[in-house]
Amino acid sequence: MVRHGEALIFFYIFADQLGLPVPAAPALMAMGALAAVGKINGGLAVALSVVAVLLADLIWYGLGRTQGSRVLRLLCKMSLEPDSCVRRTEDVFLRWGVRALIVAKFVPGLSTVAAPLAGVVGVGVTRFAAYSALGAILWVSVWSGLGYLAGDALQQVVDQSGRVGPVAAALFAVGVVGYVAFKWSQRQRFLRDLRTARIGQDELKGRLDSGAPTLIVDLRSELDVGTDPYVIPGARRIAPENLERRHAEIPRDRDVVVYCS
Repeated sequence: MVRHGEALIFFYIFADQLGLPVPAAPALMAMGALAAVGKINGGLAVALSVVAVLLADLIWYGLGRTQGSRVLRLLCKMSLEPDSCVRRTEDVFLRWGVRALIVAKFVPGLSTVAAPLAGVVGVGVTRFAAYSALGAILWVSVWSGLGYLAGDALQQVVDQSGRVGPVAAALFAVGVVGYVAFKWSQRQRFLRDLRTARIGQDELKGRLDSGAPTLIVDLRSELDVGTDPYVIPGARRIAPENLERRHAEIPRDRDVVVYCS
């Protein structure tokens, strides 16, 4: 960053917002620290970072508008937590609407999903761009501001890392690989625990055709139902946030099959 400064931060943040697994917050803090000691143009770096965020968001937004829920399924396959990556964003959208874009950048995994989801639900492009830009300004300002306040301390880290560059790079790579491996193993354990409780489509249809007493509960959110308005025949619609209030509607004398997005 000392050598290439503003250009590097633009491409780095752009890659992060496209979904590549690079840690943006440390880069923004380093950018602020370098600006504090006069090594880079802080104003230009912040402006380029915001532009990078907005460009990436508009790309994902456009894919959401044109590809619909397919792009969300693709993102979930790329996610380290595919079972909940969209659901968390939908919960935020249901509560805050398009204003969720202002805070989505601060929640790991949500910033990439929020933009295409806004396109899927039909948020206007002008309104989307305004809230996306506001969120980008807040996100970039907070992290680079922290780096600016800790400029001297972080500059010492930068200087030391220059002397032990290969070691620092190796430690960083080990950290990234270790994190991905941990999340992958965590997910495999989760799926093993669920495997005995899961039921396939053909098996469920066979139970329904045979007349076996079975209740199907549709747990999809309002956004899911709106974008993909199909249900399993006979399913009872209960939003997850209403389960505690409506649990008495679920009989205890038969098998219960639940499904979501």
